[in-house]
Amino acid sequence: MIRKTFFLAFKYLILSLGASIMVLPFLWMASTAVKPPTEVLSWPPEFLPRHITLENFHTVFATAPFLRFFFNSVAMATLCTLSVLLTSAIAGYVFAKFRFPGRNALFILVLATAMVPFETYMIPLYISMVKLSLVNTFIGLIAPYIIMSYGIFFMRQNVLASIPDEIIDASRIDGASEWSIFFRVIFPMLKGSVGALSIFAFMQTWAAFIWPLIITSSRELWTMELGLGMFQYRFTVDLGPINAGSMLSIVPILGVFLLMRRHIIKGITLTGLKG
Repeated sequence: MIRKTFFLAFKYLILSLGASIMVLPFLWMASTAVKPPTEVLSWPPEFLPRHITLENFHTVFATAPFLRFFFNSVAMATLCTLSVLLTSAIAGYVFAKFRFPGRNALFILVLATAMVPFETYMIPLYISMVKLSLVNTFIGLIAPYIIMSYGIFFMRQNVLASIPDEIIDASRIDGASEWSIFFRVIFPMLKGSVGALSIFAFMQTWAAFIWPLIITSSRELWTMELGLGMFQYRFTVDLGPINAGSMLSIVPILGVFLLMRRHIIKGITLTGLKG
């Protein structure tokens, strides 16, 4: 009994230490965001601010139209997440439950695209956007993020693991069309996976930096990530405002996580059950 209690306490100690290490940078960011410039650059550095100020947040909004950047990021992340959820669910369902020639080869091809770094094809993608006259447009901004190959794999594994063929066959016998089966039967049964995938898709789009940087040329289309770069100069970084802006930037991601957190473990667990 004593040995079991010791190992349990040791396990919780390790978990608490790991959680503290992960949370510490966010606490430091929050602390720096409300410090005056003299305390931000003080040595040795102090974790807690001696004088709390909101001047850094005022600087963020006074320097650039950050409300516009914030709206652009929210619109981009929301639309791309909805598109990823719909396309991934449909494609995952088709790959899991339909039999057609070349299915496995096509699925492997989809998976292969997930292994290719974005930096290797962003120049051909940019050239394609130029030919389509989509440079410096909102459509060109969201184009690379409306479909996620990992999302297709994720939903396929969940459909295989959680939806038996008998339910689909029974729906067909009742006269339901394929679209009706998908939207009325399949999609409602994938709430856990949809919740988990929505977090992954939202985070990926919200954190996008390279593509918005090269596809946009006007501040009207800038996102929060590009806006934060305004406080990083050639030789210095304005730490107070950039941390204040980062605090504002993580609020939507935090909100999505809090709403969907119950589905993360369930979705990830189901991904590896079958297939």
